[in-house]
Amino acid sequence: MLASFQSLNSCIQNQSYGILDFRAKKYSKIRSYCVRCKSSLDPTLNEEKEGKRKLKILIAGGGIGGLVLALAAKRRGFEVEVFEKDLSLVRGEGQHRGPIQLVSSALAVLEAIDENVAKQIMEAGCVTGNRTNGFADGVSGDWFSKFDLSSPAVSRGLPITQVICRMELQDILVNAVGLDIVRNNSEVVDFIEEPSKVTVILEDGQQYHGDVLVGADGIWSKVRSKLFGRREAKYSNYTCYSGMTKFVPPYIDSVGYRIFLGLNQYFVALDVGNGNMQWFAFHKQPPMSKKKKLLEEIFGKWCDEVVALIQETPENMILQRDIYDRDMIYSWGIGRVALLGDAAHPLQPNLGQGGCMAIEDCYQLIHELDQVPNTGSDAICLALRRYAKERIRRVGIVHAATRMASELLAMYQPCIQFKTGPLAHLSTLQITNPAFRMGQAFLQYLLPEFMTWMIAGHG
Repeated sequence: MLASFQSLNSCIQNQSYGILDFRAKKYSKIRSYCVRCKSSLDPTLNEEKEGKRKLKILIAGGGIGGLVLALAAKRRGFEVEVFEKDLSLVRGEGQHRGPIQLVSSALAVLEAIDENVAKQIMEAGCVTGNRTNGFADGVSGDWFSKFDLSSPAVSRGLPITQVICRMELQDILVNAVGLDIVRNNSEVVDFIEEPSKVTVILEDGQQYHGDVLVGADGIWSKVRSKLFGRREAKYSNYTCYSGMTKFVPPYIDSVGYRIFLGLNQYFVALDVGNGNMQWFAFHKQPPMSKKKKLLEEIFGKWCDEVVALIQETPENMILQRDIYDRDMIYSWGIGRVALLGDAAHPLQPNLGQGGCMAIEDCYQLIHELDQVPNTGSDAICLALRRYAKERIRRVGIVHAATRMASELLAMYQPCIQFKTGPLAHLSTLQITNPAFRMGQAFLQYLLPEFMTWMIAGHG
């Protein structure tokens, strides 16, 4: 596992920060930093050549990734259509998945795409990055490792990490894109690619033509299945219970979110604003189990903060979903068809990066398509390949980190356990495990560098 950490650290150090440097905004009190933005989405830059026809982009999926891509395409003058199975589903999904975290890099991308929309999103969200965040021991409640989400953002003039209700984020994006572009109750079930166009086929048999098709239809993507064949998603061995409760803990002004760690389980508690606390309880178990009673059994001997949040949450507000992801693939498209977000690289939620990576994908994809000189297949295919090439390394590192984080929980053991034999009585002494201290020290060395790269670097 140490070797895995070292490999990850090496990848971070070697990872370039990409072609974009985000605009400096009002978030820094110090305004002496250098602004180096060459946004392909700035209408004053990279203007259309005379006579050049903009591509028509078809988007399968009206989730966060699909809507942000549609907004970016619209702002750059592309003709765009979004096909969504059911916009209301995000309300159920939003309850199950809770609010979405938007780190500095994702917020900066949103600003570069549409400053007014980004302002609406940030006004609706709850800033967590300006407080203490990090890992704590689940039983004692003591901090294990803290990380700074504020300084890397402020020093670069970026917005500070926040969380926002998924349903509210969706409403802002749908209104900005327009209901004339977003087709609800329109599920893409198939597509046909031809030399001069791509055609999507909806569930009701209707067909629509375009120059490019982007599959932004999530982990169970039908576009992905058509491109690369149907493959089962991987169960992470963790299920997630979540709840929201009207509860204001005494540490609300100083702690944004805290991840409590335990052996094969962890518990996330975060402030989502307006006197509400959202929590997620992850437990290693077979899929589909019971809820509150089981949670009280699993976490009943943990620290007061964890127990209080579970007890304060009504049974009907506790939801459960099993956590799946997929192996990384290193081709995100064929011909005129490409994948984006969870359709390309579904992530486990333990780093809160799924939506952020999708938003970054949108920027890179539109940047590449904006360079296409004509609607020919070769030019489009090359642009889609460049998009994937620019994104795969960064996303791959985050994907590996999410899996590694889950695997490390199987090794989390702060105290030496003498289960049997003549030394069994020593377990009551709570003797610190030397490997625990080594892991803590190593994490404190690696984590700040990784978090800075993750929240402020856009590959």
